[in-house]
Amino acid sequence: MPADVVEVSIKGLMPTANGCAVFLGNEEKVFVIYVDPSVGSAISMTISGVKKERPLTHDLIGHVFLGFGITLERVLINDVNDGTYFARVFLHMQNELGRKFLEIDARPSDSIVLALQQKRPIYVATKVFEIVEDMTEILERVLKQQKDDEKGGEDQ
Repeated sequence: MPADVVEVSIKGLMPTANGCAVFLGNEEKVFVIYVDPSVGSAISMTISGVKKERPLTHDLIGHVFLGFGITLERVLINDVNDGTYFARVFLHMQNELGRKFLEIDARPSDSIVLALQQKRPIYVATKVFEIVEDMTEILERVLKQQKDDEKGGEDQ
């Protein structure tokens, strides 16, 4: 991987009034991307390993990839502008039609779901990682609150 990217993973999820806050990061820094409720639900179900009766949109995309011999190589969150993040999905296709490498523009939220489902890495451009606000402290508070809420529910 080039030196101008940083690998990140999902560090936490938190429901919000308009969807879900997805905390991404590594040992150095955590930042947040806000996603709509359906994508937040898809991320949560994927992390939890929930089996679905019928395929959702991201499942369908994964099935199409499989059918055409396409593998998701990686996801790159490559830009941010006024709080809106941008991403690229890197695909490799090898089948009877030949071999191709594709780079496709995609929403980071959808890209994250696909990366989780396909067990592929999520990267952030270093230039983006350097300018995003570090939300590590907020994530730690959220996780502590969730843990406290779970303990409180067990005591009842």
